Amino acid sequence: MNSPPVVEWTEADEVRSARWRSESGAPPPRRIVIADDRMKADAAYKLACEGTALLWRGDFHNARQLMTALARRIDRRPRKAPPADPALAFHQHRAAQNQRARILGMLLIPLDAAHAVPLHRAPDVRAACAQAYGPPEPGAGSPVAATASVVSLRELLGLIGAYEWRKKGVEVPALGGDRIHPHYGVFSPARGEYVDLVARAPLPSQDLAFDIGTGTGVLASVLARRGVRRIVATDQDPRALACARENTERLGVAGQVEVVEADLFPAGRAPLVVCNPPWVPAKPTSPVEHAVYDPGSRMLRGFLNGLADHLSPGGEGWLILSDLAEHLGLRPRAELLDTFASAGLTVLDRLDIAPRHPRAHDISDPLHAARAAEVTSLWRLGTAG
Repeated sequence: MNSPPVVEWTEADEVRSARWRSESGAPPPRRIVIADDRMKADAAYKLACEGTALLWRGDFHNARQLMTALARRIDRRPRKAPPADPALAFHQHRAAQNQRARILGMLLIPLDAAHAVPLHRAPDVRAACAQAYGPPEPGAGSPVAATASVVSLRELLGLIGAYEWRKKGVEVPALGGDRIHPHYGVFSPARGEYVDLVARAPLPSQDLAFDIGTGTGVLASVLARRGVRRIVATDQDPRALACARENTERLGVAGQVEVVEADLFPAGRAPLVVCNPPWVPAKPTSPVEHAVYDPGSRMLRGFLNGLADHLSPGGEGWLILSDLAEHLGLRPRAELLDTFASAGLTVLDRLDIAPRHPRAHDISDPLHAARAAEVTSLWRLGTAG
């Protein structure tokens, strides 16, 4: 096993170290200085832009205020006019987002060996950290495991928000108003359009279905509520597998849904195979983004190219896909149709739905034109011939 990454800094004339935690896979900062309530926002911003991280030793609430001040300074910077080419506009927007995340990620918070924040007025984050990182590690073994750790305040606030979201859950109208409880790092079904498509598409069979890349288990649960007697739901992310099992149990459909670890398909064939792959062919920068960004359309192509071998005779594959990538100039419609044909698939029907999320109507969004034109579709696919 690889040793966990470590950060080092000098404090009180001593070299100190701690475990580095980053769910986005950000590398440990090379330079760290100690900061507290006396740190001015302009000085902190300059250091962060230069790549120097700030390990906070002051009041926790003041750290949050400092991060807000850093965000204001980032947002005040002159923005480049978006290029006319939608693909270039998308990549420019992503680059700006990544730079913003990098700067805000330079404000660091200590965690002790029990996942507690040893700062004045800090909230109790132990349960939230345990859900994301696992329980605190015992002191025996690696010396790093017994020491404190360091995490960016931005990530820590994300952990806290995800913990609260998991407790509250997300209401899903297609489940009769019942809630799905997303785990940290598992994409939430907050955008319900794609779920509604699965809830109203005509079922080719109620005997068996495969749900490929199940995530929270929401689509498997919808199919179970629609009367499909057996659903095999697959994923390769341990968090998603645990999340789907917990949600299907909570919703009372665990007897119909078998959650299994697999890269795409389980063994065998089914009369219905459903997949909601990531919609945009781009590189993800955090765990939850893997549900949105799919480099090289790997999962989309993997599903389509393997679908014919996993469909029962006369069966259907349901591909749920937004056309946002088309409006961004990242994947033309002709490329998608060519992939259908080369995989031996034919289009039986297509159900469309317009977006309801707020960003579709936000004219200040650099990608507004693409978002406003977006349509999510359920492609009903069969085998050619």
